[in-house]
Amino acid sequence: MTAGLGFSVAGTPYWTTDTGGYTMERRLAQAKSGDALDEWQELNARWFQYSTFGPILRAHGTDRPREPWNIGDEGSAVYKTQLAFAKLRYALFPYIYSVAGAVTHDGSTMMRPLVMDFRTDAKARDIPDQYMFGPAFLVSPVTQYKARSRAVYLPAGSAWYDFWTGKHAAGGQTITADAPFERLPVFVRAGSIVPVGPDQQYIGEKPEAPVTLYVYAGASGRFSIYEDDGRSYGYERGEFARIPIAWNDAAGTLTIGARTGSYPGLPATRTFTVVLVTPQSPIGYGATGSNPITYTGAAMTRRLR
Repeated sequence: MTAGLGFSVAGTPYWTTDTGGYTMERRLAQAKSGDALDEWQELNARWFQYSTFGPILRAHGTDRPREPWNIGDEGSAVYKTQLAFAKLRYALFPYIYSVAGAVTHDGSTMMRPLVMDFRTDAKARDIPDQYMFGPAFLVSPVTQYKARSRAVYLPAGSAWYDFWTGKHAAGGQTITADAPFERLPVFVRAGSIVPVGPDQQYIGEKPEAPVTLYVYAGASGRFSIYEDDGRSYGYERGEFARIPIAWNDAAGTLTIGARTGSYPGLPATRTFTVVLVTPQSPIGYGATGSNPITYTGAAMTRRLR
């Protein structure tokens, strides 16, 4: 983690790991049952959870097969959590690809040490095992075997929401966050807008499917959805589009701005649904958006509260 954050802050945005480790201790390589096998499976589960919130996700290594069905059978906890996080990675693709677009066109970075976003918070500067994934997600990986909770520092200057439950928490404090086997602590900064796509087997399977916009109240915020054809280098010739989205917290309005740019195959319309997360209405990931919005590329505003 420290190495990856160093790469990111030094201007190398696409950094990754071999999920599960490229090589391993002999006792893990040869484990067929007992505590060593349990440790090997949990190592992969935790590492896969961590890699889901990284610039590149890949499972790669030696000594043992790395496919989820080879690490544990379909009824095992390790298989179930890796499948869930693989689905999450695909669902978050509109967000991840938009952040990648900002890397290419705006000189941004994806995996961000806390100092980049919270420069005035002295405590945040010295935390080596938490990071921002794009502008919205605060990620706190679990690295200790059998740990089912961990200390998480919520940076000052923002309120936070538990991604899984929607529970609200103030910034500037250290909390003990739940970390059951099936998930790692992830928090979302107030004011964030997170676009989430459909359940799909591969990117581009459902190009016309609705995109759900998770809006986290408590601060105003902005996000730009980036799109291109996903197949060619046309974006280098200016063949891409952006949809600016803004949340006005005081007014309770969401504005989907006028689309800029174009590319071959650009859908004429988009359907958005919205999930508004507030301290009074804590909604976790997986909620179904309501009040479908048909977007034609022209600016439009909706009052959400």
